[in-house]
Amino acid sequence: MVEFHLEPYPGAMTAQTDMTADPTTKRVLLAEPRGYCAGVDRAVETVEKALAMHGAPLYVRKEIVHNKHVVETFTDQGVIFVDETDEVPRGANLVFSAHGVSPAVRESARSLELHTFDATCPLVTKVHTEVKRFAREGYQILLVGHDGHEEVEGTAGEAPDVVTLVDGPDAVDTLDVPVDTEKLIWLSQTTLSVDETMETVRRLREKYPTLQDPPSDDICYATQNRQGAVKAMAPQCDLVIVVGSRNSSNSVRLVEVALQAGAGAAHLVDYAKEIDTDWLEGVTTVGLTSGASVPEVLVRGVVDLLAEHGFTDVDSVRTAEETITFALPRELRQKA
Repeated sequence: MVEFHLEPYPGAMTAQTDMTADPTTKRVLLAEPRGYCAGVDRAVETVEKALAMHGAPLYVRKEIVHNKHVVETFTDQGVIFVDETDEVPRGANLVFSAHGVSPAVRESARSLELHTFDATCPLVTKVHTEVKRFAREGYQILLVGHDGHEEVEGTAGEAPDVVTLVDGPDAVDTLDVPVDTEKLIWLSQTTLSVDETMETVRRLREKYPTLQDPPSDDICYATQNRQGAVKAMAPQCDLVIVVGSRNSSNSVRLVEVALQAGAGAAHLVDYAKEIDTDWLEGVTTVGLTSGASVPEVLVRGVVDLLAEHGFTDVDSVRTAEETITFALPRELRQKA
């Protein structure tokens, strides 16, 4: 059973202190944890430190994290986002995004004599390490993840000959990996829906009796914690608003989780201005959370907008504590 720890949101009125508030009172339930995870915090700080040390232009392969506001802010500061390393001038400074890259991308950067800063989330790096290890040991690897996602491309690129992508439960039936494969293991993208991943794995086990589990859970702690908080509050919510960008896998998953957990409705927005006030008609309880790549200033903007429409009682629903931090890349730590 989930234990609720309701706390006042800084600066907000907090007339209600439990999950069974007066149904006529307009209130906001604010999910805890939400927003930046340790990996995103590290990636954003990597760009900030590299800019401070080397100045603009600074190149970043792909989006440093999947958040529109973060990308636009860095663009204004002289960061240039590119799709591939061959768009970067020889010898320039390049940051690899939080989602990780394949060995082929690293080799391309070396061939162009680029000075690189690796902002890959350490939890993504862990999955890369697992792929390399199991490939060396002769395993076929079923990688549960979303086709085309940057993290999946980087992870699969570590051993493309032995990695097969499984994009959701329905993809299991069409896999052409022999069912009698002796050494077979599944790994996953770090930002998936926990429930959907477990359903995919259940179907994989039915099809592949020899399937082995990874040595540890690949779905990151922050993804699981944010989904857990949404699951806890969603049954009490007429509406759940998730702050996050549409290309953010973990943000999109939070909308899905909210609906599956019983929210009356759920929407994803980048900014408060994107909220359709028609969504608030007949609503007394709004749940609010944000994806792992979302700065808190965007959540505060939504809180302010909701207050303008009478949702002045704000309580935090805390289901987990997060204390994890990750060190910056070594070359930035030495001169920080």
